[in-house]
Amino acid sequence: MKKIILILAIIWGATLLTEAQKPADNKATKETFTLLKELSSNIGKGIMIGHQDDLVYGHSWNVEGISDVKKTVGDFPALFGWELADVELGHPLSIDGVDFSIMKSKIQWVNAQGGVNEISWHCNNPLTGANAWDVTSKVVVKSVLPGGEKNELFVKMLNKLADFFLSIKDEKGNLIPVVFRPWHEHTGSWFWWGQNLCSSDEYIALWKYTVSQLQGHGVHNLLYAYSSAGGPKDANGYLERYPGDNIVDLLGFDEYQNGVNGKASFIKSVAQGMNVIIPLAKEHHKIAILAETGLETLPDPKWFTETLWPAIKDYPIAYVLFWRNAHDKPNHFYVPYPGQTSEGNFKEFEKIDRTLFLHDLQHSIK
Repeated sequence: MKKIILILAIIWGATLLTEAQKPADNKATKETFTLLKELSSNIGKGIMIGHQDDLVYGHSWNVEGISDVKKTVGDFPALFGWELADVELGHPLSIDGVDFSIMKSKIQWVNAQGGVNEISWHCNNPLTGANAWDVTSKVVVKSVLPGGEKNELFVKMLNKLADFFLSIKDEKGNLIPVVFRPWHEHTGSWFWWGQNLCSSDEYIALWKYTVSQLQGHGVHNLLYAYSSAGGPKDANGYLERYPGDNIVDLLGFDEYQNGVNGKASFIKSVAQGMNVIIPLAKEHHKIAILAETGLETLPDPKWFTETLWPAIKDYPIAYVLFWRNAHDKPNHFYVPYPGQTSEGNFKEFEKIDRTLFLHDLQHSIK
């Protein structure tokens, strides 16, 4: 059965290569086309392993240009996640204290190595002036849409976001393609764009307006990822706030294990979510991903090979992204560092043929 599933994954990856080779943005750069093909073709080889902010800080270190993943297994992730919160305010540093100029240089390095860059955006609350987690008002989304009291401000914020995307270029001056994952975890209610903070129509309008403004500003180097909070229970629920095939390129969800005793529920939720998004991805000619995941502090020394891998290995997904290793919060980390209890297991995980790290990627994105 496992061999059959793997063969089907390879076939599906090849199918994606022919059917999903066109990004949702009909003016996408050729480099963005190449990125989509890269993601599609790698599905037949395995699952790319990603880590948030991997090159700019890690457990007990900050802006050294190294990597906890590299220090642990001898190779870098295949996919690198980045966070743009505060760029819309014109700040020099991200919400996590990363200098945006340094972030750009790392994005350039990743691209030159043939790796993949993914960007999330915990946009600050335009109505209250607080951060993305301020859910004191249920009219924030309405306020930023055309006719809303904060629309003009929101347009300025989107313009700053666009400026960043237009500033990341390779050594030849070509715009670097990235996966952009805005307005994520929308089925939860901890961000101002969440389930209980706006209607489905308003959320969809937010997505459409964001993409329209970015493209109107000349941004065509993005693949867009749609990512719910937790494994969706059914297709109707997952698609309730889906902005449309002409906007989205990747379908995924964020799913974390809640403590060492949450193994069974984690595996169940991942399977539930995959059994929803995999058929949808095939039907809509999109790419499936596990957009965020992890077990904070990794108290289970065999989590990677005995929990995560069994949960995802039989599904044709392009990548999985582990969340960040904070340099200033000792208990906030999602991949091991040298000496951490799951270090040896992560090394075993890296040696699995179908876990793809940077050296496993054969095609540069150029």
